[in-house]
Amino acid sequence: QCDLTGWWKNDLGSKMQVYDVDDQGNFSGEYYTAVSSAQKPIKPSPLVGSQHLDDDGQCTFGFTVNWKKFSDSTAVFVGQCFAGDGDEEVLQTSWLLREKVDSLSHDWKATR
Repeated sequence: QCDLTGWWKNDLGSKMQVYDVDDQGNFSGEYYTAVSSAQKPIKPSPLVGSQHLDDDGQCTFGFTVNWKKFSDSTAVFVGQCFAGDGDEEVLQTSWLLREKVDSLSHDWKATR
């Protein structure tokens, strides 16, 4: 069974802590990014999300991170949990980051 609760880290050194997942699949936590283009010092950022509570344990999920403590950007992540070697759980994710821009004419460069 996929359990998102706890600490996770990625290949770039970012970490997140997911607090308890409720019986509807909703969760919250904090994201500690190791990479940023912001000029301010990086700080832990709140996240909120939801996951499917599938019987096969290979759940899909999504969450939003608000970088409000040091940036004017927001990121969304979607992914799936897989059971790896030795019962290790692996989260495979994709993300989009939206940065604030000063005008509609600059909208083209706001999403990565």
